[in-house]
Amino acid sequence: MANIIAVVWDFDKTLVNGYMEEPICEYYGVDSSDFWREVNFLPEKYRVEQGVRVNPDTIYLNHFIHCAKKGIFKGLNNAMLYDFGKNLHFYEGIPEIFEETRKLIEEDSIYQEYDIKVEHYIVSTGLSQVIKGSVVAQYVQGIWGCELIEEETEDGGRIISEIGYTIDNTSKTRALFEINKGVNRHEGVEVNTKMPEELRRVPFQNIIYVADGPSDIPAFSLVNKNHGATFAIYPHGDMKAMRQVEQMRVDGRINMYAEANYQEGTTAYMWICHKIKECAERIRKREREKISVYAQVGTPKHLT
Repeated sequence: MANIIAVVWDFDKTLVNGYMEEPICEYYGVDSSDFWREVNFLPEKYRVEQGVRVNPDTIYLNHFIHCAKKGIFKGLNNAMLYDFGKNLHFYEGIPEIFEETRKLIEEDSIYQEYDIKVEHYIVSTGLSQVIKGSVVAQYVQGIWGCELIEEETEDGGRIISEIGYTIDNTSKTRALFEINKGVNRHEGVEVNTKMPEELRRVPFQNIIYVADGPSDIPAFSLVNKNHGATFAIYPHGDMKAMRQVEQMRVDGRINMYAEANYQEGTTAYMWICHKIKECAERIRKREREKISVYAQVGTPKHLT
């Protein structure tokens, strides 16, 4: 089993101040509030008109495709989504905390002996191409998000046309199991592969999950149940969001929360670093105990 500590991040309102789709709306001159109002209305619309139930977490993907085909988001394709990732506004301390937490363990000689490493992952219901185009992509070992398929237009261009892959608030737990088992690292290993706990690449107790609110309760619950660490974020000055995460703490949904600022010295920075060191110490203790068992046996000597 690898000695890996994984920090798994949500994206919207956790790493960025708002939603990743805002640069898209700005580029096309679309009011983002109107766009999301339309999206939020769609589940009820389809239920009443067609008796169809839709997933409220991912119906926005259909609306993006619909708007692209109608010309509201004319020519929107994956290359453009990737470029929009460069225009995101991250919270203070991002992306620096990714590299600083890696160095915290990997450049400490007491952990080098046991090859303990810190990895970062993003699991989001947003668009993976936007995340891949952002500044944080170079610091993470894996990105889970929604993928869109393109088709060729009459003028030879490309446009988003179908949904390829989705992540919703419940299937985030699937991504966590994939990280746990090393699906993105070990060839032939899939999420349903039967695997003993001791062979899993990242034990759940070595996972720190960081997100912004109630939509992440399934993921929070999975990590908590398996003795990992959970942390919630709220925007500066947002009393409603603060009360929400405080209630989650009272209800035992999360271990801790703080204002969305990851600069050195902030509560978020210190708590995440503390949990990483706590994991590293647990791994070091376990490895030392393994060695001590053999040391106690001793080396065979000549009989006198």
